[in-house]
Amino acid sequence: MFGIVRPCSHRLGEGLKTEWMAHLCGLCLALRSDHGQLARVVTNYDGLIVSVLTEAQTERTPGRRRTAGPCPLRAMRTAPVAKGEGARLAAAVSLVLASAKVRDHVADRDGLLARKPVALAARRVARSWDRAGARTGASLGFDTAVLLDAVDRQGAIEALAGPGTSVLTVTEPTETATAAAFAHTAHLAGKPHNAAPLAEAGRLFGRLAHLLDAVEDREADAASGAWNPLAATGTDLTEARRLADDAVHGIRLALREVDFVDGKLAHVLLAHELSQSVNRSFNTVSCAHPHQGSFGPAGPAFDPEPPRPEPRGFFAGCAAFLGLCCTCKLCCADQYEGPWSRKKREGCCTDCDGCDCCDACSCCECCECCACVGGASC
Repeated sequence: MFGIVRPCSHRLGEGLKTEWMAHLCGLCLALRSDHGQLARVVTNYDGLIVSVLTEAQTERTPGRRRTAGPCPLRAMRTAPVAKGEGARLAAAVSLVLASAKVRDHVADRDGLLARKPVALAARRVARSWDRAGARTGASLGFDTAVLLDAVDRQGAIEALAGPGTSVLTVTEPTETATAAAFAHTAHLAGKPHNAAPLAEAGRLFGRLAHLLDAVEDREADAASGAWNPLAATGTDLTEARRLADDAVHGIRLALREVDFVDGKLAHVLLAHELSQSVNRSFNTVSCAHPHQGSFGPAGPAFDPEPPRPEPRGFFAGCAAFLGLCCTCKLCCADQYEGPWSRKKREGCCTDCDGCDCCDACSCCECCECCACVGGASC
């Protein structure tokens, strides 16, 4: 399970938490229905935002949910899950993004992927995911070629990047891909006038995802000798933080221009949870988690990060993912080790106590849509 938007349930509140889980499960089941059981391993937190945005622009109807059967990730409980074109578009995007991650692991010769037979098998899996994503995208009127083109251009751009190159040159392919996916939700919802602001939000979301991934991997990449956009371009953490904060602000501004039917969950995820993601990646906090950084008298303080274990290879990560599914740790554990990255993650159903997230509400004029709807008031 990968992605930068990993909300805590105390910030979502019970209602939005149920909605968020409906989209997460809907993405997983759309992958299974269209592409088989193995495709479920590409379920990710960021991909479901495409499903959330599609639904946020459409009128609520009784048929937008269906009841899914018991699942280990839900402690063998049934649940209402999202269905329809938004979930299927999220599945197509997730397949292509996962294909790109596999190719990246192959290029970096991570773990077992350093062996040619394993790398060859991984490339075949990646190509099959590309084709599967293209089929689903085509059925929805979305050409995944823009995503594949971005993946193909990424390697060439990285090869040419060096000290003095703007890090935004490196993030451009990711920005282009996510802009296209976000914009297409407007067409699925029948609101083409939303395409432009959603494309801008998607572009900045892609930038942010690329930057935060680079920040989180900086030390591990330095230890292993892997390519990292911050190190390659000579971008320090101060500049990376400035760009990340600017991206969050730009996303908030873009969302104000979108004509939503019910944009509460989309707003919480993209206007508030992204700030939490930035704080988490830079080891600062606005939420009282004991394993994160803390606010001192002079403002946010950077905490040293413990050494990271070596990332798992693709197939070892798949095995770890299945183990997490079968033991319910993905949703119920306070903390677990990411199956591929081995970074510390929080279970998506975990509750935490206390919150200082009200500073994030400066982008809102109405507390009903802010991230504190679950309890605290702004």
